[in-house]
Amino acid sequence: MKLSRILGGVSLVLIPLFSWSATAPTVTIFVDATTAPRKIFHAKLKIPASAGDLTLYYPKWIPGEHAPDGPVIDLAGLKFSASGKTLQWRRDLLDGFTIHVDVPAGENEVDAELDFLSPATFESGFSAGSSATDKMAVISWNQVLLYPKGWKSDDLTYVASLKLPANWKFGTPLPIASTNGDQLNGETQITFQPASLTTLVDSPVITGEFVKVVKLADNPLVEMDIAADSAAALDAPPEVWDHYKSLVDQTNKLFGAHHYRDYHFLYSLSNHVAHFGLEHHESDDSRVDERGLVDEALRKSEASLLPHEYVHSWNGKYRRPADLATPDYQEPMQDDLLWVYEGLTDYLAAVLTARSGLLNGSDAREELAITAASLDHTPGRAWRNLQDTADAAAQLYFSPEAWRSLRRSTDFYDEDTLNWLWADVIIRQQSKGKKSLDDFCKLFHGAPSTPPAVKIYTFEDVVNTLNQVAPYDWRGFWNERLTNHGPGAPLGGIEQSGWKLAYDDYPSGMDCAGECGSRSIDVKFSIGLSLREDGTIIDTIEGMPAALAGIGPGMKLVAVNGRKYSSQILRDALRAGKTSTDPLELLVENTDYYKVYKVNYHGGERFPHLVRDETKPDLLSEIYGAK
Repeated sequence: MKLSRILGGVSLVLIPLFSWSATAPTVTIFVDATTAPRKIFHAKLKIPASAGDLTLYYPKWIPGEHAPDGPVIDLAGLKFSASGKTLQWRRDLLDGFTIHVDVPAGENEVDAELDFLSPATFESGFSAGSSATDKMAVISWNQVLLYPKGWKSDDLTYVASLKLPANWKFGTPLPIASTNGDQLNGETQITFQPASLTTLVDSPVITGEFVKVVKLADNPLVEMDIAADSAAALDAPPEVWDHYKSLVDQTNKLFGAHHYRDYHFLYSLSNHVAHFGLEHHESDDSRVDERGLVDEALRKSEASLLPHEYVHSWNGKYRRPADLATPDYQEPMQDDLLWVYEGLTDYLAAVLTARSGLLNGSDAREELAITAASLDHTPGRAWRNLQDTADAAAQLYFSPEAWRSLRRSTDFYDEDTLNWLWADVIIRQQSKGKKSLDDFCKLFHGAPSTPPAVKIYTFEDVVNTLNQVAPYDWRGFWNERLTNHGPGAPLGGIEQSGWKLAYDDYPSGMDCAGECGSRSIDVKFSIGLSLREDGTIIDTIEGMPAALAGIGPGMKLVAVNGRKYSSQILRDALRAGKTSTDPLELLVENTDYYKVYKVNYHGGERFPHLVRDETKPDLLSEIYGAK
């Protein structure tokens, strides 16, 4: 924990990584992606060099992933040569992302070859996860390049070209110099305009056989470049495109300016790629189920994904915590301000999801209720505060699902949705309705409009800007929010906005959508269990009936009250238990042993909802209303 940050913070001055020459080198890179369906990419680079040790880095800290998770394990086929002669190389013994190449006298350029082994079977994770299928792929440039030591990524120039499989189309924010098609075999080769290494890594390419481009706005251009595993997956109802057009409009109204030349939503629809969202300055890399646009339940379950990544163009890419604005991909990033970077983004995404109509007002409130209830059933809050979830983000992003409620995960997303709602309500109350968090966004992220740029901030900058909008003890507010241990979730924003968290027996549409999207069964608000469809127990919540009976993560529910398990059988038993004095009997398999656990619970099913508190003004509906 960085107490200086929590107690007010200090400004950080970035020390530039100075070069040994006045002119930074220009690197050329050619990537052959014609073998993408085999999940392998081939790259060739020409790197200026001089005699001696040429030290090259494989990108380690990938912006937006908040961890040193560059997929160096999947770097293969590494070869170096100069003037046609093979050069010797060795990996650094202290850092596996560093390569040393012995360059002989008289040489001024090194040819490098490498392969990137994209996961051949399904793997989760960020961009290093599964990224290619038989019909589509996402190419992340950081996976297929090396860069020389001694230069900032802003200073290095890369001239990139890319070869795609026959008849595959593509989308990318990277400016294009030329496109050439091979009339004989249908393959396409794209040559891009020279760009800094920063811009190249920040500009992925989505490509595939089934690609749809939907224009959302002009001046500047905003479009969706969607690749899918089938043509049918692209056939979304017309109102879907209207909602995304509204998203662009509402986001620009929120911030009052933009910081991109044009913007591309790169959207992958596949059951075989890793599902996540990753922000870039002029695009995002977002991936959902193949039917994520055409199935209403799946569409609802991921409704806030593109709003979240779009907001990052302002909050995270343009305005960036000082400790995340590193000069290259080797220097460690510090995640302590992720409660702003990700937390504020998650709150604004919820607001914009409602304002754009991607979720209606009722569904948006139900989604907020699920967030609040989940945090209200997180026993890990008793030992780990919110600040530590940010400080430990590099580890927590890759923590297992088992014991998540006790360990805590990257809770700065969900918990700060509640905290920033609270801040928004305070601003409205302090200003008697004249100001809101919208005003903070315009002041902190807004005018003038610019091309991609980075403007760093510290804890002090956040507090000072909030005070410019509405004077208040914002330092004390955030110190308390970051260091408290509950009990319970921070519900002040919900309660002061005119609503209350309550539970009943009836699932909302968002409960059903969430289970559909995650392919899991959630009874954590009743007996404290999260399960997969096959009965495997994902997590148990300490202090709740299932855990008190002795059930833990990794076990498998086989039968309920003597009958073979299914989600419906379990739910029926929970409802029947309300009028019975008998315990709920769960037959559970645990490492090849079977045991009946008797769970003393008679509360029926419990689903969270927000209910109106008529004693207070309805600020939440005002916040969620379109502008």
